[in-house]
Amino acid sequence: MQAFRTLTSKVVPLDRVNVDTDQIIPKQFLKRIERTGYGDFLFFDWRKDANFELNQQRYKGGEILVAGKNFGCGSSREHAAWALSDYGFRCVIAPTFADIFHSNAGKNGILLVKLPEEQVQLLLDRAAANEGYTLSVSLEENTIKDDQGFSASFEIDPFRRYCLLEGLDDIGLTLRHAAALDTYEQQHDAAFWVKPRPASATETL
Repeated sequence: MQAFRTLTSKVVPLDRVNVDTDQIIPKQFLKRIERTGYGDFLFFDWRKDANFELNQQRYKGGEILVAGKNFGCGSSREHAAWALSDYGFRCVIAPTFADIFHSNAGKNGILLVKLPEEQVQLLLDRAAANEGYTLSVSLEENTIKDDQGFSASFEIDPFRRYCLLEGLDDIGLTLRHAAALDTYEQQHDAAFWVKPRPASATETL
């Protein structure tokens, strides 16, 4: 998982509330067995509209998504986080997030930032009004800034912050204890493994 420290990027505004996981990645695409390739189907139904934000050239390449409250509600599918990440989003800013999506996003390297509704609306308005509008998000300082005087701090769970800063998903966290796990397995085998007794001559007849 890619470590997240500081990101300066174009902003993609999604001025909608209650964006659910079925809109983020519709159910017909959940049959894939890979964790990659979902970005092509992100917001699949909405992208049928030529005016949808992701279809507009001015927002191409944006890695920061700003949306309304309750982002990621609906089903618990982790594919929603996979789709956002595969498309290129590394940070989502909203007033609130659904709990399960919040967990899934963090485990897939996406920083979720909660800001008050009035601040989120300001960012949405600026991104819509100013082509190439950018934000700088620092996880090291827990701050968000633009070049128009906006500055805000945000809170994040310390453990999730540590994982994002170090680029550690659940597997990466486990592998940090690989040596201790190997030692335990060796000691366990030595203590409990009973070697088969060689067969006697009569037993082989």
